[in-house]
Formats: sequence, structure tokens, C-alpha cells
Amino acid sequence: MDRKGLILPRSALEVDVLPAARVLLGCTLEADTPDGPVAVRLVEVEAYRGADDPASHSYRGLTPRTAVMFGPPGHLYFYFVYGMHFCANVTCMADGEPGAVLLRAGEVTSDLDVARHRRPTARRDAELASGPARLAALLGLGREHNGADLTDPESTVRLLAGPPPAAEELVTGPRVGVAAAAELPWRFWVAGSPAVSAYRPATTRRRVARGSSS
Repeated sequence: MDRKGLILPRSALEVDVLPAARVLLGCTLEADTPDGPVAVRLVEVEAYRGADDPASHSYRGLTPRTAVMFGPPGHLYFYFVYGMHFCANVTCMADGEPGAVLLRAGEVTSDLDVARHRRPTARRDAELASGPARLAALLGLGREHNGADLTDPESTVRLLAGPPPAAEELVTGPRVGVAAAAELPWRFWVAGSPAVSAYRPATTRRRVARGSSS
């Protein structure tokens, strides 16, 4: 299949994180998995800028972990959370300026039988890619995909351009589960999509001293 004309151009993501988040809504993320191709239409994303965003991994500068965020736009940036889950982000902004958009949720647009086989614990089809960890698991994405070029038609994971949601469908609100800059309305989602994840504000975890039974 010739995907060259369908791929989202890199230039579309060479913008600030907020317009990049809007660009990504309605696009399709497609991956080759051992069970066959799986694709989701992105319906919820979350923006993270670099130097002025304390919730961003790149806030404290360039490190081996965040190097992908400082590179060209249109690449995957992965991180591991709670020692259990991978989360996929798409880099944006100009080369050398850190920024990324977390992919929070999608609606399956490929063969549902394949998707259900890959996520057998999902109770409903709307839950197949609802939440960043579920989305990454459904598409088979992990640490080995860190830095993958989503604008390369030959890549095993690709970002396809799609019609954006109508203006009345676009909703913004606070980001999920961040303690820093929690008030920023940098989460974007498609109103009415059953795949959009539930909003959960950050909670402060009390550290327990060693030897304590509580």
C-alpha cells in the first residue's frame, strides 16, 4: 500500500505544542503488530512544552532520556510510568526546541477482531485504546520504538493525516495526573467520544518512613 500521500508531513508538527495537539486530533496512528496492522483515530491528547513547563520531562534540560524531545518533530518519545506502562508521545516544535504531545486515547479504525485479540481484557470496544497505556499496548509500542520517525512511510508505526474535529467538538481542560502546572488547559479531546479517558487530578503520595507499618 502506498502511504506516502497519507502521512502527516513533518512540517505540520514543527509548531508550538498547543497547535500541534490540535493537529493530532483526528489523525490516525497505525502500527504493524504480530497480529496484523492496528490503527486508531486520535481523540485525546495532552501537550507538554520544554523550558517553561515544569510538568514536562524536558523542563530541566537535555538528558539521554529526553534527547528525542530535543530532536526533529514527528518522532515518538516513550517513557515508562509506575513501573508498569509505556506512554507514547509525538515530538513537535523546531529541531532543538523540546516539546511533545502525549497520546491519551484513540478509537479503533482497523479490524476490531484483531484489536480485541490484542486487548482481551477490554470490556467494551471504547476501552481498547482509552488511556495512554492502553493505546500503547494495543499498538504494540514500547521502548524499542523510542525515536521512531512517524513521518516515514516505511516505518513500522506511522502517523496518517486525518480530518480534524469540528470546532464545536474540540474541548480543552486541565492535564491528567500532573502536580506541576496542573491548572493549564493543555489537554484536548473530541467531545462525545466514548474512548476519552476519565479525568483524574494529581494526588500527593505520602512518603512512609522505613519500618512503619502504615
